[in-house]
Amino acid sequence: MNNPSPLERILRGIAITLVCLFFMFPIVWIFLMSFQTNASILRVPPSIVFSPTLENYQALITGKLETSSGVLEINFMRNLANSLFLSTTSVALGLILGVPAAYAFARLKFRGSEDIAFTLLSFRFAPPLLVLLPLTIYFQQLGLSNTYVGLIWVYQLIVLPLILWIVRGYFEDIPADVEYAYRIAGHGFWATFRKVALPLAMPGIAAAGLLAFIFAWNNFIFALVLASADKQPVTVGALAFVTAAGIQYGQVAAGIVLSIAPTFALALYAQRYLVEGLSLGAVKG
Repeated sequence: MNNPSPLERILRGIAITLVCLFFMFPIVWIFLMSFQTNASILRVPPSIVFSPTLENYQALITGKLETSSGVLEINFMRNLANSLFLSTTSVALGLILGVPAAYAFARLKFRGSEDIAFTLLSFRFAPPLLVLLPLTIYFQQLGLSNTYVGLIWVYQLIVLPLILWIVRGYFEDIPADVEYAYRIAGHGFWATFRKVALPLAMPGIAAAGLLAFIFAWNNFIFALVLASADKQPVTVGALAFVTAAGIQYGQVAAGIVLSIAPTFALALYAQRYLVEGLSLGAVKG
């Protein structure tokens, strides 16, 4: 293989730099905005030279948002805790239900299995507005409206099909001969699942769990309709920054920084599992 010429290396470096700047500029700009006042953000022309302040983060942590109309009470930190609780418990429940189901779909072929799997996947692509009205009525009748249990239940429409489809593809890539050899030794179906298939599929399960967590974290419409302010996640709680005095851009930026921190840290920690799980689970051979 020929080594690239100096010109090719320079052009490649320039291209990579431009791509990084294109994707990182909005994140860096929002991070800088979080340390500015509204007056500094809205000045024309904009400038990256400013006097940093922690007022925006202080307002989020203390729950007191100062505007030209007065001081408003906000529950951003409560919303952030709600997002962590709802996303974590929803993904945990989705993994408990989805991983054994994915293994069953991968190994137990029966008439109609593909139709059932596709039907479950279709829930992920269905518009949320399609199910919101019947869900609202049923939740009110069952007493699940404005409860954490109800939100975790409805979040399964987001996380369960995703986990089922990704993990099923990963199980199908594991050679069945490995499991057959273990079962010949006298072990049952579920023992083979726990001792052989589950450890081998951990990268795919980690990738599915990470993606499901991000999708659950970013959900907006279900929590907006089915929960009140004390149980809403951070995606809905951010609406508090749109006030009668205008949009509080500094607090919005600080809220974005705080809200993306958990998913960003989780993605950095699990990026090896994410790449390995998705690449192996997507290759059929």
